[in-house]
Amino acid sequence: MIAAVPRRAFFRFELPIHYLERTPPMDGGMRKWTADYLLPPLVELEDESAFADVYAAWNEDHLIVAFDVPDRGGAPRCDPASWWKLDGLRLCVDTRDTREIKRATRFCHYFYLLPTGGGSNRKQPVVGLHRMSRAKEPPPNVDVSRIKVGVQIERRGYALEAAIPATCLNGWDPAEHPRIGFFYKVKDVHHGAQHLTVDDELGWNMDPGTWATAVLVR
Repeated sequence: MIAAVPRRAFFRFELPIHYLERTPPMDGGMRKWTADYLLPPLVELEDESAFADVYAAWNEDHLIVAFDVPDRGGAPRCDPASWWKLDGLRLCVDTRDTREIKRATRFCHYFYLLPTGGGSNRKQPVVGLHRMSRAKEPPPNVDVSRIKVGVQIERRGYALEAAIPATCLNGWDPAEHPRIGFFYKVKDVHHGAQHLTVDDELGWNMDPGTWATAVLVR
């Protein structure tokens, strides 16, 4: 029975997210991202290969992330009305790293990002905020239109960048609280799913204690 539990569930991960003085244009271009900002592919602890490269950076004004999904057998398919079903990204941030509480607080944010499906032509990226299950208290209302998102879609894959402003992250204070909870999931109709730490069965969407700790370092 224990063999069915992901190995990552037995560890508490602490990852550095490095400082980026200026928030670059969010255009989906990946050449600006160096290995310094690449997050470790923890899925390899399960003897699996990562199909997406995930990058993260920060400054006083933004948390910045980038997802590169280069070889997936076709362009992404997304449905904003059922954003959880097809291709898409999940990003969870706890600006207080309250891992011991086991239920989301007002500092916990659950964003979803889709590389396509938005706008009148249904070809624009989509970003939204979802309430976590069993949350003690949701974060304040967030104007997700302030989140800058850029996408490049190729015949066999895509890359997506997002710069989330401090105004969309309740409690964002890197000087006083440089340790944050951090989690991502890349869902792909061809490859399945790539999680930073635990998978869906262990309840990452309700328990921020399953996330990694990210340390905002200069």
